[in-house]
Amino acid sequence: MSGSLAASALAIIFRSAPANSRVAVGSRRGFAWHLPPGFPQPKVPADNPMSDAKVELGRHLFYDKRLSGNGTFACASCHQQSRGFADTLPRAVGSTGQMHPRNSMGLTNIGYSPALTWANPTQRALETQALGPMFGEKPVELGLAGKEKELISRLTADERYRNMFVDAFPDDSAGLSLLKITRAIAAFERTLISGNSPYDRAARGNPGAMTASAQRGQNLFFSERLECFHCHGGINFTGTTDYVGKGFAEIEFHNTGLYNVDGKGAYPEGNQGVKDVTGQLSDMGRFKAPTLRNVAVTAPFMHDGSIRTLDGVIAHYMAGGRTVASGPFKGVGSSNPYKSGFVKGFKLSPTERKDLIAFLESLTDSTFLTDRRFANPWPDTSVAVRGMTSR
Repeated sequence: MSGSLAASALAIIFRSAPANSRVAVGSRRGFAWHLPPGFPQPKVPADNPMSDAKVELGRHLFYDKRLSGNGTFACASCHQQSRGFADTLPRAVGSTGQMHPRNSMGLTNIGYSPALTWANPTQRALETQALGPMFGEKPVELGLAGKEKELISRLTADERYRNMFVDAFPDDSAGLSLLKITRAIAAFERTLISGNSPYDRAARGNPGAMTASAQRGQNLFFSERLECFHCHGGINFTGTTDYVGKGFAEIEFHNTGLYNVDGKGAYPEGNQGVKDVTGQLSDMGRFKAPTLRNVAVTAPFMHDGSIRTLDGVIAHYMAGGRTVASGPFKGVGSSNPYKSGFVKGFKLSPTERKDLIAFLESLTDSTFLTDRRFANPWPDTSVAVRGMTSR
């Protein structure tokens, strides 16, 4: 599909509904998805059907610091709504202060992603993915390893939770459990749907929603000259996508020439992408291309937060890969033998560079970043994470 055809296809699906409406899509179990016009319904596991009560329970759990071993962290500590449910740090820091190798990936439209981490193609379900940050020890995130019973006791002691778990799981009288916790959090995360950016409003028939500069940047983005849309395409601006009605799940990982530390294609030890999972040299440096929705508020960028600005990201792709001039990671990324064929390099005038940034900024959905349905529900700051801008 050419760039112009890709842009046209994206625009057509939006034009069947008013610019600011959300379409309620029912399910056979009674839950109504309030989807942006033209958006498909996320897939939901048969053993974890959606319900309003379950989503609300998941929201409370997502913001609750009692879900960390030392009571200092919540899921929201690294996934902040104002940042598109991403973080402000280049690399995450867990509840015990341990530095992580990766940047906290934003959760915008995570329900459409059939692969859930930067570089693990086997991590496919939100319900099981949650166990990693909860109980993982290399690195420590929430720090709950060995404290499952303590976690259940903490939550059971709260009458609000006892009632909410009954409402969320009315057919199961066995009480609180880890399975129910992860299922509720997953249900909440599937509702984190963003689709009311200036780009979306323009695609739905209001071209004035985007500036002239952003419109020119859109043409650049969807051009074969830049090739951005090959890895950041479709309704969610990523190649890793699945939803109800889609024939098959698409899962893609790419090497973008960010590193070449030995001149033979190597990435820094312990952060080598899909290769760390498969052991295959051909998977060196391959990471998921994240959604670009709300990308302008999710800095810093790349899997390790090593590029601080959108302009820096554009410079990286203009060069066809990053050159690290000195230090332990010194190398010329543009000559990485495992680099994606789409990362070829290109030239932009100063005006075009500004236009491309304007387009990326037009993907910011301010209503999503402030939507009370996704916000912290806890009034008690000793329990919840409130008003965070950094850690």
